[in-house]
Amino acid sequence: MPSLKDLRNRISSVKATQKITKAMQMVAAAKLRRAQAAAEAARPYAERMESVLANLAAGVSTGGPQLLAGNGKDDVHLLVVATAERGLCGAFNSSIVRLAREHINRLQGQGKTVKIICVGKKGYDQLRRQYEKEIIELIELRGLRQIGFENADDIGKKIIEMFDAGAFDVATLFFSRFKSVISQIPTAQQLIPAQIAVNENAPAVEGPQASYEYEPGQDEILSTLLPRNISVQVFRALLENAASEQGARMSAMDNATRNAGDMIKKQTTLYNRSRQAMITKELIEIISGAEAL
Repeated sequence: MPSLKDLRNRISSVKATQKITKAMQMVAAAKLRRAQAAAEAARPYAERMESVLANLAAGVSTGGPQLLAGNGKDDVHLLVVATAERGLCGAFNSSIVRLAREHINRLQGQGKTVKIICVGKKGYDQLRRQYEKEIIELIELRGLRQIGFENADDIGKKIIEMFDAGAFDVATLFFSRFKSVISQIPTAQQLIPAQIAVNENAPAVEGPQASYEYEPGQDEILSTLLPRNISVQVFRALLENAASEQGARMSAMDNATRNAGDMIKKQTTLYNRSRQAMITKELIEIISGAEAL
């Protein structure tokens, strides 16, 4: 049984830890508001970009740009796994890595070649244990106070350069879409060939369809918009990740603060019982000694 001094030290240590987790929760809550606003502001632009590309792609004849139609092969897959640079955010990083790992195992089971670009150190630390040979690059964003479009554009350009060089056939982006403080959804989005989402909720149009004339041609517009779309989708993923990370950290630190409070109560109860038992033992010894006299 631990001594009273050990129990006092343990209670003091847990109280200090509780102060840290409470402070981290408040910091995450402050950062979450800004990150959530940025993620929600980026969604309409990204969704509108997809809508414009869907409209253009519908009128393109067979073939079209390779970023839209692909290169006709499906042998080499590039996975861009975006995670956080720091931990202490619950299952945020592990849920993205789990989704990526399932995708990797499925592709390797089909005999495909897999290449991985890790955006964020925590995902890299988890993936390199099993897929160190498949990881070709680590992109760290630790020194950035706020993620800008230029950071996503650099990643997008790197992906396009590798595709033009024939380094891969299909590219997929993994990130966590922010839904609420307690809910973040791991998401896999195919970037190349571009998967254009169709809005199923749009009302059906009856009668003759409107015909649009494009200046310059549709292929030229797509050749300009498709590289831009990759950077936009990467930027959107990074902003969604930033909001999801702070939401997950806020929830994790809240749970840690509650657990620390429960531990303090248990340790304090144990301390009081031990102290009472020691006092009772000393009283018995004093009384026994007095009776012996």
